[in-house]
Amino acid sequence: MKESELIEKIMEKKEFSELPKKDVERIFEKFDKDEFSDEEKVKLSRNVLRKIFSGFGGRKILSWKDKTEDEILKKHLSTRERLESYSEVYSRILVNIPEKISVVDLGCGVNGASYGFFEKCNKKAKYFGVEAVGQISNLVNSFFKKEKIPGQVFHFSLLDIKKVKEVISKAGKPRIVFLFKVIDSLETFEKDFTKKLLKEIVPLSDRIVISFATESWMRRKKFFANRKWLIDFIRESWQFTDDFTVDGERYLVFSKD
Repeated sequence: MKESELIEKIMEKKEFSELPKKDVERIFEKFDKDEFSDEEKVKLSRNVLRKIFSGFGGRKILSWKDKTEDEILKKHLSTRERLESYSEVYSRILVNIPEKISVVDLGCGVNGASYGFFEKCNKKAKYFGVEAVGQISNLVNSFFKKEKIPGQVFHFSLLDIKKVKEVISKAGKPRIVFLFKVIDSLETFEKDFTKKLLKEIVPLSDRIVISFATESWMRRKKFFANRKWLIDFIRESWQFTDDFTVDGERYLVFSKD
């Protein structure tokens, strides 16, 4: 089969049907080799895409509508673990900034449903998310509309740095950029892509917050996850303002100044 036909076959499954084609093509390239049959290329590509995207959502959430903030956050694996610590995390990463802010959440998943915690921290936020899974971006946008929240989730790939920069540039200042639990996914697509992305977006941002897991989701087993390569890279060019761990998630907070 032709490459285009194999890409289409990968995306036939509902869970991959609304992914950016760019993301699917990038993963397919890793297995588009003579040593793999067409069937293996499709299967291996789906396995990696499932690891990158489905692990953060759970399939049931893709069909959910008209759910409350807590219901959405509890059903999504990534945000469920953060649910009890949102107030602590947001109050810490949003310290010493004005009341009115713009939050740009890259690879946001359903994190937009945590909007109420900004208000609990006495912040009036405008929320801009970027999410590759179309079903999830639709879910969160429906939630925003129902709750009359000043936010929008854009559906495109984080590999499209030009579009990412456009979203950040159009947001009002000060701009706080989140990259919660997305670093490993970015590095799966392309080694050192995180560095490439940060070089482009840090100059446009007033504060950046990167997080990554330090414990496994299901078993609460700690594992070695210090990301020294990332910390050293940030330290070389920018200024850390905080570095802390809460409920198995480490947060790196830094700025260009």
